[in-house]
Amino acid sequence: MKIVSLCATEKKGVTYRLQEAFLEEFGDSAEITEFYFPKDCPAFCRGCTVCIRKDPNLCREAEYIQKIDKAMREADLLVFSSPAYVYHTTGAMKALLDHFAYRWMPHKPAAEMFGKRAVILTQCLGGGAKSTVKDIKDSLSWWGVSYIKTRSFKLMSEIEWDKLPDKKKTEMTKSVNALARKLLHIDYSKPAHAGLIAKGKFYAVRMLQTALGKENPEYTDFKYWKANGWLDTVRPWK
Repeated sequence: MKIVSLCATEKKGVTYRLQEAFLEEFGDSAEITEFYFPKDCPAFCRGCTVCIRKDPNLCREAEYIQKIDKAMREADLLVFSSPAYVYHTTGAMKALLDHFAYRWMPHKPAAEMFGKRAVILTQCLGGGAKSTVKDIKDSLSWWGVSYIKTRSFKLMSEIEWDKLPDKKKTEMTKSVNALARKLLHIDYSKPAHAGLIAKGKFYAVRMLQTALGKENPEYTDFKYWKANGWLDTVRPWK
């Protein structure tokens, strides 16, 4: 089993502790690759759209983005963890998600994502957990991921792990441990089921690509969809 963990901060605080408590449940049963941001994606997306119009490998940050892309496509489980910064995910995580605009369904989605499973872990001082989850979940959904589990926690009075009440730390740890144990017993040789929302988006975009291809057969996204057979009878799910 392969797990890719993507952490929205390099700080080894509450978010890090929750992520590690989750991952520890898998023990030696999983090969875990961890990315921390901004270290592993140090530059903002410049909006040049070369990844969409031409080739993702032409992105100035391709050395970082393609490494993460490959790891995610090969993983059985994706784990995103982020604190809430001003009611949203961190700028570092947003920068990563911006880079993956080319993987949104209207462009060049990866077929593997339609059978992927994902987890989102968030924590906030008082509010913002829901919008932080949404920031990440929006991208996952448009990548084609249907199976998404979330765990969000409100700290309320303190943001440092060592200063949190033991009861609170135990409560949060038990929650992520329980989720990890549930996911540990899944048969990952079978892809997750592609849900109605993912399929609905796929068919809507399929109609769009068909229309765009009639206007311009050299349109990059149309050629990508056609090469994958998605404009015919092939589908990115099993």
